[in-house]
Amino acid sequence: MESHPSPSDPGESVFEVEFTIRDPKYPFVGASEAETCRFELAEMVPRQDGEYAEFFDVAGTDARRIAEQAEEFETLEARVVEEWDRGGLVEFVVDGDCPAMALAERGALPREVRSADGSGRIRAEIPPPYDPGEVVDSFLDAVPEADLAIKRQVDSLTPLLSGAPLREALHTHLTDRQREVLRTALEAGYYEWPREATGEDVAEQLGISSATFSEHVHAAERKLFAAMFDAADR
Repeated sequence: MESHPSPSDPGESVFEVEFTIRDPKYPFVGASEAETCRFELAEMVPRQDGEYAEFFDVAGTDARRIAEQAEEFETLEARVVEEWDRGGLVEFVVDGDCPAMALAERGALPREVRSADGSGRIRAEIPPPYDPGEVVDSFLDAVPEADLAIKRQVDSLTPLLSGAPLREALHTHLTDRQREVLRTALEAGYYEWPREATGEDVAEQLGISSATFSEHVHAAERKLFAAMFDAADR
């Protein structure tokens, strides 16, 4: 597996960048304006064939209304993972025309994607060996509707999902097979950016079909995020 320099290595820097976006053609911006609601990205994970699954916490409107509005976008599919009073957890599966996806494909790690009342914000970290200037310039060429608001050096990368809610969800809500599939995918580099193994590669390691791998990994991810939101709301 390819290794990248650690952000803590001498001479290595991690940069944090933040962009603002107000164009309603992007679903998380347009829907927040149309529904007068708030979006917050809970997690973003790669899928097969260049797609990404984005799990959004939606507050201030019926989650099913957001999923219905997604039908207007050709590059987007949506489903409600969890519902609560005037909100829910909604999964967006995107295969293009997505700012967070554009950043990820250029080596940046999207850490925060938010929108409220038609105003969106994306915060990301750019680890070595990627050049922050090149990443920003390339992203702005691809997403001219975005404006760079912040670019600064930070000490280290933000930790990924961790802690008691995640450990509890892993052992309580997932089947043994789902845990095996997630562990194998993680160790193979399926969740790395850029991706080091495809779904087909992981399925071959597990001795299952690509369709079966997708079924297991998608179900496990939805269970994890739903369980973590339940724990956060207690």
